[in-house]
Amino acid sequence: MARKVAGLNQHALAQRASYSTSMVRAVEQGREPASPAFVAAVARALNIETEQLYGQPYRDLLDDDGGIPGLAELRTLFAEGAYIRAVEPGPIDEILGELELVRKMRRSDKARQAIEHMPVLLRQICGMVENATSDKDREEAFRLLAQAFANTGQMVSRFGWMTLGTQAVDRMEVAAEKAGDPDLLAHAAQQRSLLLLSYAAYDTGETLVGRSLDLLDGRPDIEPVLALRGSAHLRGAILSARNNNTDSAREHIAEARSIGAKIGHTSSAYDTSFGPGNVEIHAVAVSLEIGDPGRAARDGSALQIPADVHSTRVGHHWQDVARAWVLSGEHSKALQALNKARRVAPQQTRYHPQVHETARAIALAERRKSDSIANFTTWLGLKV
Repeated sequence: MARKVAGLNQHALAQRASYSTSMVRAVEQGREPASPAFVAAVARALNIETEQLYGQPYRDLLDDDGGIPGLAELRTLFAEGAYIRAVEPGPIDEILGELELVRKMRRSDKARQAIEHMPVLLRQICGMVENATSDKDREEAFRLLAQAFANTGQMVSRFGWMTLGTQAVDRMEVAAEKAGDPDLLAHAAQQRSLLLLSYAAYDTGETLVGRSLDLLDGRPDIEPVLALRGSAHLRGAILSARNNNTDSAREHIAEARSIGAKIGHTSSAYDTSFGPGNVEIHAVAVSLEIGDPGRAARDGSALQIPADVHSTRVGHHWQDVARAWVLSGEHSKALQALNKARRVAPQQTRYHPQVHETARAIALAERRKSDSIANFTTWLGLKV
Protein backbone atom coordinates (compact mmCIF):
# COMPACT_ATOMS: atom_id res chain seq x y z
CA MET A 1 0.00 0.00 0.00
CA ALA A 2 2.79 2.43 0.89
CA ARG A 3 4.57 1.62 -2.37
CA LYS A 4 1.45 2.37 -4.41
CA VAL A 5 0.81 5.62 -2.52
CA ALA A 6 4.36 6.65 -3.49
CA GLY A 7 3.58 5.88 -7.13
CA LEU A 8 6.24 3.18 -7.47
CA ASN A 9 6.16 -0.26 -9.04
CA GLN A 10 7.94 -3.17 -7.38
CA HIS A 11 11.05 -2.81 -9.52
CA ALA A 12 11.43 0.89 -8.69
CA LEU A 13 11.05 0.26 -4.96
CA ALA A 14 13.56 -2.58 -5.13
CA GLN A 15 16.10 -0.30 -6.78
CA ARG A 16 15.59 2.45 -4.19
CA ALA A 17 15.84 0.02 -1.27
CA SER A 18 18.79 -1.95 -2.76
CA TYR A 19 16.88 -5.24 -2.71
CA SER A 20 15.84 -7.55 -5.51
CA THR A 21 12.44 -7.23 -7.15
CA SER A 22 11.77 -10.87 -6.26
CA MET A 23 12.32 -10.05 -2.57
CA VAL A 24 9.89 -7.12 -2.72
CA ARG A 25 7.37 -9.37 -4.46
CA ALA A 26 7.83 -12.20 -1.92
CA VAL A 27 7.32 -9.87 1.03
CA GLU A 28 4.26 -8.20 -0.50
CA GLN A 29 2.73 -11.61 -1.21
CA GLY A 30 3.49 -12.80 2.33
CA ARG A 31 5.75 -15.64 1.18
CA GLU A 32 8.68 -14.27 3.21
CA PRO A 33 8.62 -12.28 6.45
CA ALA A 34 9.98 -8.78 6.07
CA SER A 35 13.26 -8.66 7.99
CA PRO A 36 14.06 -5.63 10.17
CA ALA A 37 16.75 -4.64 7.66
CA PHE A 38 14.28 -4.88 4.76
CA VAL A 39 11.65 -2.82 6.59
CA ALA A 40 14.20 -0.15 7.52
CA ALA A 41 15.46 0.05 3.92
CA VAL A 42 11.96 0.27 2.44
CA ALA A 43 10.84 2.87 4.98
CA ARG A 44 13.87 4.96 4.09
CA ALA A 45 13.19 4.54 0.36
CA LEU A 46 9.55 5.57 0.80
CA ASN A 47 10.42 8.40 3.21
CA ILE A 48 8.12 7.08 5.94
CA GLU A 49 8.58 5.65 9.44
CA THR A 50 9.24 1.95 10.03
CA GLU A 51 6.33 1.77 12.46
CA GLN A 52 4.04 2.94 9.65
CA LEU A 53 4.94 -0.16 7.63
CA TYR A 54 4.50 -2.43 10.64
CA GLY A 55 1.22 -0.81 11.65
CA GLN A 56 2.60 -0.08 15.11
CA PRO A 57 1.70 0.59 17.81
CA TYR A 58 -0.84 -2.24 17.89
CA ARG A 59 -3.47 -0.10 19.52
CA ASP A 60 -6.31 -2.63 19.45
CA LEU A 61 -4.14 -5.24 21.17
CA LEU A 62 -2.96 -2.70 23.72
CA ASP A 63 -6.53 -1.59 24.40
CA ASP A 64 -7.58 -5.22 24.88
CA ASP A 65 -4.79 -5.60 27.44
CA GLY A 66 -5.65 -2.41 29.34
CA GLY A 67 -3.51 0.10 27.43
CA ILE A 68 -0.26 1.55 28.74
CA PRO A 69 -0.89 3.53 31.93
CA GLY A 70 1.58 6.38 32.26
CA LEU A 71 2.14 6.88 28.53
CA ALA A 72 0.13 10.12 28.31
CA GLU A 73 2.01 11.54 31.28
CA LEU A 74 5.32 10.57 29.66
CA ARG A 75 4.33 12.49 26.54
CA THR A 76 3.60 15.52 28.71
CA LEU A 77 6.95 15.18 30.45
CA PHE A 78 8.84 15.10 27.15
CA ALA A 79 6.82 18.04 25.82
CA GLU A 80 7.94 20.09 28.83
CA GLY A 81 11.47 19.98 27.46
CA ALA A 82 13.95 21.82 29.66
CA TYR A 83 11.08 22.86 31.95
CA ILE A 84 10.18 19.43 33.32
CA ARG A 85 8.07 19.87 36.43
CA ALA A 86 10.13 18.29 39.18
CA VAL A 87 8.55 16.84 42.31
CA GLU A 88 9.98 16.47 45.78
CA PRO A 89 11.99 13.22 45.82
CA GLY A 90 11.67 10.63 48.51
CA PRO A 91 14.66 9.08 50.30
CA ILE A 92 17.49 8.04 47.98
CA ASP A 93 17.00 4.37 48.92
CA GLU A 94 13.41 4.54 47.67
CA ILE A 95 14.49 6.13 44.40
CA LEU A 96 17.16 3.48 43.86
CA GLY A 97 14.67 0.75 44.74
CA GLU A 98 12.09 2.07 42.30
CA LEU A 99 14.65 2.29 39.48
CA GLU A 100 15.78 -1.28 40.16
CA LEU A 101 12.14 -2.43 40.17
CA VAL A 102 11.62 -0.87 36.73
CA ARG A 103 14.75 -2.63 35.44
CA LYS A 104 13.57 -5.99 36.73
CA MET A 105 10.11 -5.51 35.24
CA ARG A 106 11.57 -4.58 31.85
CA ARG A 107 13.90 -7.59 31.82
CA SER A 108 11.15 -9.98 32.94
CA ASP A 109 8.72 -9.04 30.14
CA LYS A 110 6.61 -6.54 32.09
CA ALA A 111 7.53 -3.37 30.17
CA ARG A 112 3.89 -2.32 29.75
CA GLN A 113 3.42 -2.26 33.51
CA ALA A 114 6.85 -0.71 34.15
CA ILE A 115 6.10 2.34 31.99
CA GLU A 116 3.46 3.39 34.52
CA HIS A 117 6.22 3.98 37.08
CA MET A 118 8.37 6.20 34.88
CA PRO A 119 6.70 9.66 34.93
CA VAL A 120 6.77 10.00 38.72
CA LEU A 121 10.23 8.44 38.96
CA LEU A 122 11.66 10.79 36.33
CA ARG A 123 10.11 13.83 38.03
CA GLN A 124 11.49 12.73 41.39
CA ILE A 125 15.00 12.33 39.99
CA CYS A 126 14.68 15.79 38.43
CA GLY A 127 13.83 16.91 41.95
CA MET A 128 17.07 15.33 43.14
CA VAL A 129 18.96 17.39 40.54
CA GLU A 130 17.30 20.61 41.72
CA ASN A 131 17.88 19.83 45.42
CA ALA A 132 21.54 18.81 45.03
CA THR A 133 23.82 20.84 47.27
CA SER A 134 27.16 19.57 45.99
CA ASP A 135 28.72 18.68 42.65
CA LYS A 136 28.93 15.05 43.76
CA ASP A 137 25.21 14.87 44.60
CA ARG A 138 24.30 16.62 41.35
CA GLU A 139 26.40 14.22 39.27
CA GLU A 140 24.82 11.24 41.05
CA ALA A 141 21.35 12.61 40.31
CA PHE A 142 22.21 13.07 36.63
CA ARG A 143 23.60 9.52 36.53
CA LEU A 144 20.29 8.16 37.81
CA LEU A 145 18.39 10.39 35.39
CA ALA A 146 20.38 9.07 32.44
CA GLN A 147 19.69 5.48 33.49
CA ALA A 148 15.98 6.20 33.95
CA PHE A 149 15.70 7.78 30.49
CA ALA A 150 17.62 4.82 28.99
CA ASN A 151 15.11 2.37 30.43
CA THR A 152 12.23 4.55 29.30
CA GLY A 153 13.56 4.69 25.74
CA GLN A 154 13.94 0.93 25.51
CA MET A 155 10.42 0.31 26.77
CA VAL A 156 8.47 2.79 24.65
CA SER A 157 10.40 1.78 21.52
CA ARG A 158 9.43 -1.82 22.18
CA PHE A 159 5.79 -0.91 21.58
CA GLY A 160 6.46 1.16 18.47
CA TRP A 161 6.62 4.71 19.84
CA MET A 162 9.94 5.42 18.14
CA THR A 163 9.66 9.21 18.40
CA LEU A 164 9.32 8.97 22.17
CA GLY A 165 12.20 6.49 22.19
CA THR A 166 14.38 8.97 20.32
CA GLN A 167 13.47 11.74 22.75
CA ALA A 168 14.38 9.48 25.66
CA VAL A 169 17.82 8.77 24.19
CA ASP A 170 18.31 12.52 23.60
CA ARG A 171 17.57 13.18 27.29
CA MET A 172 19.80 10.30 28.34
CA GLU A 173 22.75 11.78 26.46
CA VAL A 174 22.26 15.22 28.03
CA ALA A 175 22.10 13.72 31.53
CA ALA A 176 25.10 11.46 30.85
CA GLU A 177 27.19 14.48 29.82
CA LYS A 178 26.44 16.09 33.19
CA ALA A 179 27.01 12.95 35.24
CA GLY A 180 30.80 13.02 34.97
CA ASP A 181 30.86 9.31 34.12
CA PRO A 182 32.69 8.39 30.88
CA ASP A 183 31.34 4.85 31.08
CA LEU A 184 27.79 6.22 31.05
CA LEU A 185 28.64 8.19 27.90
CA ALA A 186 29.82 4.92 26.33
CA HIS A 187 26.50 3.37 27.25
CA ALA A 188 24.63 6.32 25.74
CA ALA A 189 26.48 5.89 22.44
CA GLN A 190 25.37 2.26 22.37
CA GLN A 191 21.75 3.23 23.03
CA ARG A 192 21.87 5.61 20.08
CA SER A 193 23.41 2.93 17.84
CA LEU A 194 20.60 0.54 18.73
CA LEU A 195 18.02 3.16 17.79
CA LEU A 196 19.68 3.69 14.40
CA LEU A 197 19.05 0.07 13.40
CA SER A 198 15.42 1.01 12.75
CA TYR A 199 16.50 3.74 10.34
CA ALA A 200 19.04 1.71 8.34
CA ALA A 201 21.70 4.23 9.45
CA TYR A 202 24.30 1.50 9.83
CA ASP A 203 27.42 3.56 9.10
CA THR A 204 26.52 6.07 11.80
CA GLY A 205 25.64 3.24 14.16
CA GLU A 206 29.02 1.60 13.62
CA THR A 207 30.72 4.96 14.25
CA LEU A 208 28.91 5.19 17.59
CA VAL A 209 30.02 1.67 18.50
CA GLY A 210 33.59 2.79 17.80
CA ARG A 211 33.06 5.88 19.96
CA SER A 212 31.79 3.70 22.79
CA LEU A 213 34.82 1.42 22.60
CA ASP A 214 37.15 4.43 22.45
CA LEU A 215 35.61 5.84 25.64
CA LEU A 216 36.18 2.50 27.35
CA ASP A 217 39.76 2.14 26.12
CA GLY A 218 42.21 2.08 28.98
CA ARG A 219 39.52 1.56 31.62
CA PRO A 220 40.14 -1.23 34.17
CA ASP A 221 38.87 -4.73 33.44
CA ILE A 222 36.13 -4.63 36.06
CA GLU A 223 32.71 -6.14 35.37
CA PRO A 224 30.83 -2.91 34.45
CA VAL A 225 33.51 -1.93 31.94
CA LEU A 226 33.77 -5.45 30.52
CA ALA A 227 29.98 -5.63 30.18
CA LEU A 228 29.92 -2.34 28.29
CA ARG A 229 32.75 -3.45 26.00
CA GLY A 230 31.01 -6.72 25.29
CA SER A 231 27.70 -4.99 24.68
CA ALA A 232 29.37 -2.58 22.24
CA HIS A 233 30.72 -5.53 20.25
CA LEU A 234 27.26 -7.14 20.14
CA ARG A 235 25.79 -3.88 18.82
CA GLY A 236 28.62 -3.72 16.30
CA ALA A 237 27.99 -7.32 15.20
CA ILE A 238 24.36 -6.67 14.27
CA LEU A 239 25.11 -3.32 12.64
CA SER A 240 27.92 -4.85 10.57
CA ALA A 241 25.75 -7.81 9.57
CA ARG A 242 22.98 -5.55 8.34
CA ASN A 243 25.58 -3.42 6.57
CA ASN A 244 26.71 -6.51 4.62
CA ASN A 245 30.07 -6.65 6.40
CA THR A 246 30.24 -10.30 7.39
CA ASP A 247 33.90 -10.32 8.46
CA SER A 248 33.39 -7.37 10.80
CA ALA A 249 30.26 -8.97 12.28
CA ARG A 250 32.11 -12.21 13.01
CA GLU A 251 35.07 -10.29 14.50
CA HIS A 252 32.73 -8.45 16.85
CA ILE A 253 31.20 -11.76 17.95
CA ALA A 254 34.67 -13.22 18.58
CA GLU A 255 35.64 -10.22 20.72
CA ALA A 256 32.35 -10.40 22.63
CA ARG A 257 32.79 -14.14 23.19
CA SER A 258 36.23 -13.55 24.72
CA ILE A 259 34.86 -10.86 27.04
CA GLY A 260 31.87 -13.02 27.96
CA ALA A 261 34.21 -15.80 29.03
CA LYS A 262 35.95 -13.38 31.41
CA ILE A 263 32.68 -12.38 33.06
CA GLY A 264 31.20 -15.90 33.08
CA HIS A 265 27.59 -14.89 33.75
CA THR A 266 24.89 -12.47 32.64
CA SER A 267 25.76 -9.02 33.96
CA SER A 268 23.18 -6.34 34.70
CA ALA A 269 25.81 -3.58 34.82
CA TYR A 270 24.58 -0.52 32.93
CA ASP A 271 21.49 -2.54 31.91
CA THR A 272 23.58 -4.43 29.35
CA SER A 273 22.37 -8.00 30.09
CA PHE A 274 25.74 -9.00 28.66
CA GLY A 275 27.17 -12.45 29.19
CA PRO A 276 28.11 -15.72 27.44
CA GLY A 277 24.49 -16.63 26.74
CA ASN A 278 23.70 -13.31 25.12
CA VAL A 279 26.81 -13.61 22.94
CA GLU A 280 25.62 -16.95 21.51
CA ILE A 281 22.13 -15.54 20.95
CA HIS A 282 23.70 -12.72 18.94
CA ALA A 283 25.87 -15.18 17.01
CA VAL A 284 22.66 -16.86 15.80
CA ALA A 285 21.20 -13.46 14.94
CA VAL A 286 24.29 -12.58 12.89
CA SER A 287 23.90 -15.76 10.82
CA LEU A 288 20.29 -14.77 10.13
CA GLU A 289 21.17 -11.16 9.24
CA ILE A 290 23.98 -12.09 6.82
CA GLY A 291 21.67 -14.38 4.87
CA ASP A 292 22.35 -17.85 6.29
CA PRO A 293 18.95 -18.79 7.79
CA GLY A 294 19.67 -22.51 7.67
CA ARG A 295 22.64 -22.13 9.99
CA ALA A 296 20.70 -19.71 12.22
CA ALA A 297 17.81 -22.15 12.49
CA ARG A 298 20.00 -25.17 13.27
CA ASP A 299 22.36 -23.39 15.67
CA GLY A 300 19.55 -21.48 17.33
CA SER A 301 17.42 -24.56 17.92
CA ALA A 302 20.36 -26.46 19.40
CA LEU A 303 21.55 -23.60 21.60
CA GLN A 304 21.53 -24.32 25.33
CA ILE A 305 20.71 -20.94 26.82
CA PRO A 306 22.05 -20.39 30.36
CA ALA A 307 19.41 -20.03 33.06
CA ASP A 308 20.56 -16.51 33.99
CA VAL A 309 19.71 -15.01 30.57
CA HIS A 310 16.75 -12.66 30.93
CA SER A 311 13.40 -13.81 29.57
CA THR A 312 13.13 -10.99 27.02
CA ARG A 313 16.48 -11.99 25.48
CA VAL A 314 15.40 -15.66 25.37
CA GLY A 315 12.10 -14.67 23.79
CA HIS A 316 13.84 -12.57 21.15
CA HIS A 317 16.11 -15.52 20.36
CA TRP A 318 13.15 -17.79 19.61
CA GLN A 319 11.60 -15.06 17.48
CA ASP A 320 14.79 -15.04 15.37
CA VAL A 321 14.83 -18.83 15.18
CA ALA A 322 11.21 -18.81 13.99
CA ARG A 323 12.05 -16.39 11.16
CA ALA A 324 15.07 -18.52 10.24
CA TRP A 325 12.92 -21.65 9.97
CA VAL A 326 10.38 -19.83 7.78
CA LEU A 327 13.16 -18.73 5.44
CA SER A 328 14.34 -22.36 5.41
CA GLY A 329 10.87 -23.58 4.44
CA GLU A 330 10.22 -25.35 7.76
CA HIS A 331 6.96 -23.76 8.85
CA SER A 332 6.02 -26.25 11.57
CA LYS A 333 9.40 -25.74 13.26
CA ALA A 334 8.93 -21.98 12.92
CA LEU A 335 5.61 -22.20 14.74
CA GLN A 336 7.20 -24.30 17.48
CA ALA A 337 9.82 -21.57 17.94
CA LEU A 338 7.14 -18.87 18.10
CA ASN A 339 5.32 -20.81 20.80
CA LYS A 340 8.56 -21.05 22.78
CA ALA A 341 8.90 -17.27 22.50
CA ARG A 342 5.31 -16.90 23.67
CA ARG A 343 5.87 -19.14 26.69
CA VAL A 344 8.99 -17.34 27.92
CA ALA A 345 8.05 -13.74 27.00
CA PRO A 346 4.36 -13.48 26.12
CA GLN A 347 4.07 -9.70 26.25
CA GLN A 348 7.08 -9.08 24.04
CA THR A 349 5.95 -11.78 21.61
CA ARG A 350 2.42 -10.39 21.34
CA TYR A 351 3.60 -6.89 20.43
CA HIS A 352 6.75 -7.58 18.42
CA PRO A 353 6.40 -6.67 14.73
CA GLN A 354 8.75 -9.46 13.62
CA VAL A 355 6.47 -12.01 15.28
CA HIS A 356 3.54 -10.61 13.31
CA GLU A 357 5.55 -10.81 10.08
CA THR A 358 6.69 -14.38 10.75
CA ALA A 359 3.24 -15.59 11.84
CA ARG A 360 1.66 -14.06 8.73
CA ALA A 361 4.12 -15.92 6.48
CA ILE A 362 3.42 -19.21 8.28
CA ALA A 363 -0.33 -18.69 8.08
CA LEU A 364 -0.28 -18.06 4.33
CA ALA A 365 1.80 -21.19 3.76
CA GLU A 366 0.00 -23.46 6.25
CA ARG A 367 -3.59 -22.21 5.97
CA ARG A 368 -5.00 -25.61 4.92
CA LYS A 369 -2.74 -27.77 7.06
CA SER A 370 -3.20 -26.84 10.71
CA ASP A 371 -5.41 -24.97 13.15
CA SER A 372 -2.40 -24.21 15.35
CA ILE A 373 -1.22 -21.22 13.37
CA ALA A 374 -4.79 -19.94 13.19
CA ASN A 375 -4.92 -19.96 16.99
CA PHE A 376 -1.60 -18.14 17.16
CA THR A 377 -2.58 -15.44 14.67
CA THR A 378 -5.88 -14.96 16.51
CA TRP A 379 -3.90 -14.37 19.71
CA LEU A 380 -1.84 -11.77 17.84
CA GLY A 381 -4.96 -10.10 16.45
CA LEU A 382 -3.81 -10.83 12.89
CA LYS A 383 -6.24 -11.13 10.02
CA VAL A 384 -4.72 -13.36 7.36
